[in-house]
Amino acid sequence: MPSHLTVIRDLDDMYHQRARWKREGLVVALVPTMGNLHEGHFSLVKLARKKADRVVVSIFVNPLQFARGEDFEHYPRTLKQDIQALTLLGVDLVFAPEATQVYPEQIDMANEAARATTIVPPAFLTNMLCGANRLGHFTGVTTIVGKLFHLVAPDIAVFGQKDYQQVAIIRQMIYDLNWSIKLITAPTSRTEDGLALSSRNQYLTIEQRVIAPRIYRTLLTLAERLRDGDRQYEKLSRQMTTTFKTIGFDEVDYVEIRHPNTLMPSLETDRCWVLLVAVRLGKTRLIDNIVVEAAFLS
Repeated sequence: MPSHLTVIRDLDDMYHQRARWKREGLVVALVPTMGNLHEGHFSLVKLARKKADRVVVSIFVNPLQFARGEDFEHYPRTLKQDIQALTLLGVDLVFAPEATQVYPEQIDMANEAARATTIVPPAFLTNMLCGANRLGHFTGVTTIVGKLFHLVAPDIAVFGQKDYQQVAIIRQMIYDLNWSIKLITAPTSRTEDGLALSSRNQYLTIEQRVIAPRIYRTLLTLAERLRDGDRQYEKLSRQMTTTFKTIGFDEVDYVEIRHPNTLMPSLETDRCWVLLVAVRLGKTRLIDNIVVEAAFLS
C-alpha cells in the first residue's frame, strides 16, 4: 500500500518538518527534480527509498539555470500527476516551493547581478563541457541545490549519472562547504533502444526519436576503440563528431574523453574514462555519457 504523502510549498513548513525528523533521529534522503517526472526519476526515488527512513522529492523549475532563449517558459509543469506517481512509490514528502519564496528578488539567468551574488561553483569543473556552452547554468544549479540542502537538511542526496558534470560539481561543492551529506549517483535509465531518459525527449519529433538512440550506440563504439587500445583521444573525438553529424544530428556541442573522477582531459596512461557527449536534434539538446574501463586493468 502507498504511504501517506505530504506536500509542502512553504519554506517555514519545511523547516518545521525537517526539525521533527531530526529529533526522531531519522535518515532523510533528497531527490531534487524539476518535475515532469519519468522512469528515470522514479529509479532515483526507488534507490533513495532503500537508503533512508524518509524520502523527500523536490519539484521546482529553477529559473536561474535556464539561459536566455532556453525552454524555461515551456518546460512542462505536471505537479498533480507527479504527486500521484510519487504517492505510489512511497515518497514521504514532496517539497514544491513557490518561486517567489526561493528567489524573493525574482532573479533569473538574464540578470547579470544574480550570477555574482549566488553560489558560485568551482571554476575548474564548469569552464568546460556543458558549462562552456551554457553560460551561468551551473551557477543556477549549485544555487538551487545549495538552497535545497539548507531547506531540507538531508543526510543523503540522490542524483542520476546522466548529468555527469552536474554530479561532479555537486560532489565538489559538498566537499568544499563541509556538508555532511552522502551523495549517491544512480545509473542512467534508458529506453529499450538505449536512449537516456530525459524530460526533453518529449520535444523530439517522430523522425528525431528514431535518430536519438544513436547517441548511445556511438558512445559504445567509441568505448570499444578505447578498449582495443586506441589512445589518440583528440582524433577519436573528431571522428565521433563527424559520425554524429553524418548519422543525422544537427549540431555537436562536444564529444569528450575525460578522467571519470576529475573530468580533466584523459592521459595516455589512463585505464578508465568517461565518454561525454552533447548533441542537438532541431532545438532539443541531448546529453549522455558512459564510463569505460580498459579491457585489461594493470
